[in-house]
Amino acid sequence: MNMALPTEETIAAVATAVAAGQGGIAVIRISGPAAISVSKSIVSVPGEQPWESHTVLYGYVLDSQSNRQIDEVLVLIMNGPRSFTGEDVVEIHCHGGLIAVQQVLEIVLRSPKVRRALPGEFSQRAVLNGRLELTQAEAITDLIGARSHKAAQLAINGLGGAIQHRITTLREILLDQLSELEARVDFEDELPPLDGGKVLEELVKVQTDLKELINDAKRGSFLHQGLQVALIGCPNVGKSSVLNQLSRYERAIVSNLPGTTRDLLENEIILKGVPIKLIDTAGIRTTNDEIEKLGIQRSQEALLKADIVLIIFDLSVGWTQYDQRLLNQIPKDIPRLIVGNKSDIQIDSKSIHIDSKTLGITPEVIFSALTGSGEETLIDSLLKLCGAAELQSLEIALNDRQRDLASLAAEALERTKEVAQQELPWDFWTIDLREAIQILGEITGTELTEALLNRIFSRFCIGK
Repeated sequence: MNMALPTEETIAAVATAVAAGQGGIAVIRISGPAAISVSKSIVSVPGEQPWESHTVLYGYVLDSQSNRQIDEVLVLIMNGPRSFTGEDVVEIHCHGGLIAVQQVLEIVLRSPKVRRALPGEFSQRAVLNGRLELTQAEAITDLIGARSHKAAQLAINGLGGAIQHRITTLREILLDQLSELEARVDFEDELPPLDGGKVLEELVKVQTDLKELINDAKRGSFLHQGLQVALIGCPNVGKSSVLNQLSRYERAIVSNLPGTTRDLLENEIILKGVPIKLIDTAGIRTTNDEIEKLGIQRSQEALLKADIVLIIFDLSVGWTQYDQRLLNQIPKDIPRLIVGNKSDIQIDSKSIHIDSKTLGITPEVIFSALTGSGEETLIDSLLKLCGAAELQSLEIALNDRQRDLASLAAEALERTKEVAQQELPWDFWTIDLREAIQILGEITGTELTEALLNRIFSRFCIGK
């Protein structure tokens, strides 16, 4: 994005999702000094409707080239600074779909005073004009992309300034300590002695808070990105049936024939507020079928990328050497849950007797994909394994950019601790402490360069 002063250019873009046959309305947002004059030139407003700030006008968009009406619209006028961007803003509400909204935008962009907005440019102008803090602007994109109620609530907390306040508070503590240290560097003979132990204690408190935020962000990423759960097992143990049961519809073809699933099947669901991507893999076994071999290879690749693995085996058969081989293939750092399926099967008119001697292993979950028996236990065990139970107590969650910077700040404070332990002079303390303060300023937007702003907002969608 080529940054310009927000008052120099007028920009426009569609600010709502656009899809054929979907959406009753679509909104075109125009921001900048020419927003109102350009809107007046293309919208015909019947009667005596004044173009005043924070009013809604009714009219028609006219195509001056063909002299015909393009769409029936409502026009919202917001004079700066009382607008999202802090500039003059006009929103044209036209009919949804594809054709009408694109025609209206094309007419707006014909004006030499208006150019198409770049990704995130409206939000960037809001930050530059002081209407939003940087973390609040980032929370908007988190809110739009929220895939669960909890993720949306975390985004709302960020939009309300919770992240900004937390990081600013920590940064101010560091600034206080830095000012004490620098004062001793310049005027040590004129000031009372500085207690290095108390300074270090304050730095450790900030570092501990940062580590807590980092850990919360890692857990919160499940809410934003979703949890990838791979279902693996030998052929015909019921992996596809498990996926169908949890999905509540027939997502996968189920058959008694081994090797029915030849490719990865994915389905996204929400389990108690946590987005879950279930990946049904091809049964892993030795085979001469080239297509099945390819499916098995993809299954093994999915196994390595999963956040959690459900290894499913057939209770009526018991734990076999093939099941054990699959268990051994799961990387040690990936959590796994052993699920015994087909608990509904009767053998010799008696229910399966489930114990470690009979099966060769003790399953962590007893399940029936046919009846749904054990489903609640399966869901609870899965969420417990990923730490989802702790997610409900989260109040804020840093995004990836913020988390990475918080990690760097914590590392800088760790280096300051090492300097303190070596009892080096005060000016050595300030080096890494100053770096930590600068990094936290990048989170809040206090310490930002043009290039950094461009990079942050280029990841936003157009119209935001």
